[in-house]
Amino acid sequence: MTKLSGAVLFTAFVSLTAFTPSTIKSVKLTKGRAATIKTVTSNKKLKISTFKVDNESSKLTWAAKKATGDHNGEVKVSNGNFAIENNVLKGGSFDIDLNTITDADLTDQASNDKLVSTLKSETFFNTEKFPKANFVISSATKTSGNQYDVKGKLTIKGITNDVSFPATVTVNGKKLAATAKITIDRTKYDIKFRSKNFFENLGDKVIYDDFDLNVNLNASAQ
Repeated sequence: MTKLSGAVLFTAFVSLTAFTPSTIKSVKLTKGRAATIKTVTSNKKLKISTFKVDNESSKLTWAAKKATGDHNGEVKVSNGNFAIENNVLKGGSFDIDLNTITDADLTDQASNDKLVSTLKSETFFNTEKFPKANFVISSATKTSGNQYDVKGKLTIKGITNDVSFPATVTVNGKKLAATAKITIDRTKYDIKFRSKNFFENLGDKVIYDDFDLNVNLNASAQ
């Protein structure tokens, strides 16, 4: 091999090490000249599919406890979507219409109305000023099968806190189903009514700080 040929090949080798295989289109060696390398930059984007939540078929239920018993009911989702890549959850969000909150356990209508009115009042969710709550996924880590560890931002009464919980998300063609149980500390959202951590001598009037939001969302690909 001549010195010139060796120099050309050495130049080509050094130049090639600066490129990944996916960027190299062709290498042209011409006697007496430095190697010419043509490159192509890949602009291929990952395809993300959007699944829109069906408000009517989706269901949110809540459950709260106090010293003398518990209450439970429903509240409606008003808007939501999920970002899916290759059947894997990548992101999403949903809104909760707090003005739709209902109680399911009190059969006496007067008592039922009183509880719902209290939940909508400034004492609790203050729905006149803050009609919606919102949850936005920060990260979703797949653990196994359709199981995920989800982290996100939950906003209630204009206050945002981090929450995390396990969730099941199943994608079947153009349909998606998501279920989860989110345990929420109400005092982090300035809902402190009858909390033993803020009031003394409550006795059997204590309302526990944590309540559960059970999420069952159905969505369709757009």
